[in-house]
Amino acid sequence: MKTKATLLLVLIFGFNFGFSQTDCATKLSLMVEAAKAKSYDTAYPYLMELRKDCPTFNRATYVYGERILNSKIDGAEGEEKKAFINDLVKLYDESMMHFASKSPKGEFMGKACQLKYDNRELLGLTGDVLYECFDTAYKADSVSFDNPQSLYVYFKLMVDLYDEGKKPAAELFNKYDDVVEKIDVELEKASEKLNGYVAKEEAGQTLSSKEASYKRFYEQTIAAFEKISASVDSELGGRANCENLIPLYAKDFEVNKNDAVWLKRAVSRMYNKECTDDALYEKLLKAYDAAESSADTKYFLASFLFNNGKISEAMTYYKQSYDLQEDKVKKAKLAYKIGANLKKKGRFGEARQYFENALALNPSDKNPHLLIASMYASSANDCGDSRFNKLAVFWLAAKEAAKAGSKGSSYVESYNAKAPTRSMIFSEGNSGQTIKIGCWIGRSVTVPKL
Repeated sequence: MKTKATLLLVLIFGFNFGFSQTDCATKLSLMVEAAKAKSYDTAYPYLMELRKDCPTFNRATYVYGERILNSKIDGAEGEEKKAFINDLVKLYDESMMHFASKSPKGEFMGKACQLKYDNRELLGLTGDVLYECFDTAYKADSVSFDNPQSLYVYFKLMVDLYDEGKKPAAELFNKYDDVVEKIDVELEKASEKLNGYVAKEEAGQTLSSKEASYKRFYEQTIAAFEKISASVDSELGGRANCENLIPLYAKDFEVNKNDAVWLKRAVSRMYNKECTDDALYEKLLKAYDAAESSADTKYFLASFLFNNGKISEAMTYYKQSYDLQEDKVKKAKLAYKIGANLKKKGRFGEARQYFENALALNPSDKNPHLLIASMYASSANDCGDSRFNKLAVFWLAAKEAAKAGSKGSSYVESYNAKAPTRSMIFSEGNSGQTIKIGCWIGRSVTVPKL
């Protein structure tokens, strides 16, 4: 009898479980079908039932649920809109609870904070509250906190609190470094992915439609983070000036003189803000190199020596810095920075070599082409042996700028406008001929055929 009763209970619960799963599947199918057709009002009741009765059945509940609630938010006003906003925040929490591995905290908490920020007036939220929201999300999982817009807002809120006297300068600068380093990480990841597709194209292979789509995605990602990087720098503005940085770092030096991370940020900030004339900079620099000798420390030492006229010694440290860096994308960025420094001092031949190294290491970054082109253009008067040949250098500059794609289009037009005209080519009688350009350039250019 006992065995029969047990069997009956198993059958009853088994039947209920099966029915429950089938019911969940039916509701999910109806919700997804309506959501795909953008019939969000039809999909909404199914979403609410799924959240209540089948919260762990399928992650699609939360993926489509986000679209459904965003639609409801867009179509509502006042208290009703506020209720839908709060419910979407709740949906993010539920997704993290029931599908944690597919709902990383940094991403989903960040989305909730961005939603609150975008509707801050309606929700009556202050800058303090919003900053704490983003800060909590960032600290919970900085790896997945990778939305460019949210990173910018996060820093902007910090700047606002600093301006209001609610955050100290040290915290502002530390947060700037956090955000900039995060942007650099995301740019590096996207560049590495993009380089694979660029290399395939340069090898003459045709990308599949899926690969072309990924390539566009990584290009857009890089563009977004580059834009945000400029915006973050703009937000910081003159707040990180020498008058603020020098006393701050002087006060904290003894406590942090063996802290490589603190020293790196202090040296980087003073270098970027051109506070290198102060004796504190050299003190920080030597401490940084002693604490953690690396490609970074050698670069900063080289730049310090270079700017103080010790060129030969500086070039040795630049080479050490370049040789020590093993990461390809970081090595490319380093080569670009070294090249830019050499360009400023008119050492164009050496600068071009570093720019070409940067291009070889990170072909998706086309900016070195523009700097090489600008060096050609600025050397036109020095590297040609006749008026025609001097102007012909601009063809070379245009050709180099064209390698930068859309970024170089305006430069190509400008350089070509300065090159020899058709009438000059006719007068010289050198249509289609190759002209060798001397001095540091050491390249040839072909005269267009008439």
